[in-house]
Amino acid sequence: MKRILAAAAALALLFWAANSAAQPEARVIKSHQDFGDYRVIYSVFNSEFIKPEIAEQYQLVRGKDRVFVNVSVVEKVGGTHGLAAEMSGNATNLIQQSRPLKFMEIKEGEAVYYLAPLRFNHEETMTFTIDVKLPNGETEQVSFRRKLEKQ
Repeated sequence: MKRILAAAAALALLFWAANSAAQPEARVIKSHQDFGDYRVIYSVFNSEFIKPEIAEQYQLVRGKDRVFVNVSVVEKVGGTHGLAAEMSGNATNLIQQSRPLKFMEIKEGEAVYYLAPLRFNHEETMTFTIDVKLPNGETEQVSFRRKLEKQ
């Protein structure tokens, strides 16, 4: 019985090791960058994730070919809500076609965040470059890449 269990365990370990070796290294998708006392948090999400009544309230256009670039600035230590900042940037596809990002400020209670609408083609990979003027007056830049897909 011990031999059967040992053989089964060895076989399971062999399959696990072979599978691990065959898998490419997992990539971690970064969603923030720190600058001194501040953290810039960013994401890109399909516009249809926003409920119709919220989209109407903020005059946001929803569609399968539309995403929102979402950026907020928080204090790195103890920051619980977004702070006022200034944003500008662009999105560039793989053939170097660039589109400007026009951020709108959204305030909900004490929290402030910024949304920029963007239309895209199916399965388009975009590099986002965003200049952020932090609350302390310094300007920093974040850059990240995302593959956009229609939902």
